[in-house]
Amino acid sequence: MVTPFDTEGNLDTALAQQLACYLVDRLGNDGLVVNGTTGESPTTTDGEKERLLRAVSEAVGDRATVVAGAGTNDTAHSVELARAAEKAGAHGLLVVTPYYSKPPQEGLYSHFTTVADATELPVMLYDIPPRSVVPIQTETLKRLAEHPRIKAVKDSKHDLLAGSDVIANSDLAYYSGEDPLNLPWLSTGAVGFVSVVGHVVGDRLRQMLDAHESGDVNTAREIHYGLLPVYRSMNFVGGVIFSKTALRLCGYETGQPRLPLPSATDEQVRIIASDLWDAGLVLVNPDAATEVTSR
Repeated sequence: MVTPFDTEGNLDTALAQQLACYLVDRLGNDGLVVNGTTGESPTTTDGEKERLLRAVSEAVGDRATVVAGAGTNDTAHSVELARAAEKAGAHGLLVVTPYYSKPPQEGLYSHFTTVADATELPVMLYDIPPRSVVPIQTETLKRLAEHPRIKAVKDSKHDLLAGSDVIANSDLAYYSGEDPLNLPWLSTGAVGFVSVVGHVVGDRLRQMLDAHESGDVNTAREIHYGLLPVYRSMNFVGGVIFSKTALRLCGYETGQPRLPLPSATDEQVRIIASDLWDAGLVLVNPDAATEVTSR
């Protein structure tokens, strides 16, 4: 879930509550990740993270699982965030591979287990070597699966073979962390998605998941094909810029990203709008390009 900011760039918890309810009650998302990368966690303070998490948890109650991003490249800081998230009402934690430091596998194992030991919350590992550089290797994932609170993986490694090995040989629940691969991941045994495009097409992702689980692979495939324009735009501009622009086009203003992420350019807004139209979405704010330019 994106983090809404007001016109001054400050956290807007009231808008966050409205958005959370929209994503759950209207678009069928059965979980929300708060303070993840798409939530601009690198540029929000620890205090903002806690306020946002409390607001979202209050808004959706038990209608959705609220997972708090608690991963950093500092194990001690990640522990602090995990404990704060538990106190703020999170149902689980998303813990990303430590980035930039390039720790060896033993360092990853110790990092993840230390965070998992810090609270009673279940943990979803976030494996994303395009950003963290270091992947969580298959044997490390199998070792981590033995921890009683490490329950799931958000996979953005794009390695269906490695993921299939872990799914077949552990109890870890796999979630696609790369929207264009949502359907391929289901075919390997993944149980769902941690999605960016779910901000605007969560209802279709729900339909695709339900169709696949019921054995109607043809319907799931058709839904996947219908989402190709949306996947294309997301890959073109990146998750945060895409999500905030797409929400604006659909009538939900969540503010501009914080630097170093810029606002969408006019060209990017036009491309996103065109792709959303191609995917059959009704845009209630087609003049968003003009609004971006005026800012």
